[in-house]
Amino acid sequence: MSDLLVDVQDHIATLTFNRPASRNALSLEMRTTLRDVLHEIEHDDNVRCVVLKGAGEHFMAGGDVKLMSTLLDQTPAALHTLFVKRIHELHPIMYAMRRMPKPIIASVAGAAAGAGVSMALSADLVIAEADAFFTLAYCHIGTTPDGSASFHLPRVVGIKKALEMALLGDRIDAASAQAMGLINFVAPAGQLVQETAKLAARLATGPTHVYGNTKKLFYRSLENEFESQLQLEAEMFADCASRGDFREGVTAFMEKRRAHFTGA
Repeated sequence: MSDLLVDVQDHIATLTFNRPASRNALSLEMRTTLRDVLHEIEHDDNVRCVVLKGAGEHFMAGGDVKLMSTLLDQTPAALHTLFVKRIHELHPIMYAMRRMPKPIIASVAGAAAGAGVSMALSADLVIAEADAFFTLAYCHIGTTPDGSASFHLPRVVGIKKALEMALLGDRIDAASAQAMGLINFVAPAGQLVQETAKLAARLATGPTHVYGNTKKLFYRSLENEFESQLQLEAEMFADCASRGDFREGVTAFMEKRRAHFTGA
């Protein structure tokens, strides 16, 4: 069975990390398949929302440390070359998630550790079960964060809190993660699946093209200067205003009814 399960229903693509025996540790197959699937979904108009989740009791326990342990007999130079390559293999996934013109939800149960935190940070919204926890954890195996965590985390929680998470590797419970802005929503114990489904359904029936432009606006704002950002705002608004969902949204507002968006 594949290390990544893909299910598309009602315009929602659910991607499930499928190595429950290893807490869904990131395998080479999982990386390759996730990269390819994200590329396919990006260009699939039938998909209007993406959900990332883990099989079993956990979201993702990070990299496969058991596999790493089998490599330790190599020379330092060989290890350096190998891990530069392995880490770069993650980058197309992060690029694809940032570029994805539709919302991505990370649905977190149990542990989100190491690369699991990176995956959650790369999603647009995060919902976690009340007993879930987050730990950057890299320091515990003697290395630094990867998977874009060093980019996202300081911007999400601030440099001091990000350094605390990276240098200490402590567990952050769901309530604390929500308070510090690491996640958006906390689902009561046993209700993560239902609450994720509600959120995904809401997004999957929304103005999908608008969501894609909104993602572009907000993510570009992290690097743009003020003038460039205002220019992009004008371009994104005008692009949306020329489409059917804008016509429907304005008409529905005037008719005092709920808009029925097609995502176009």
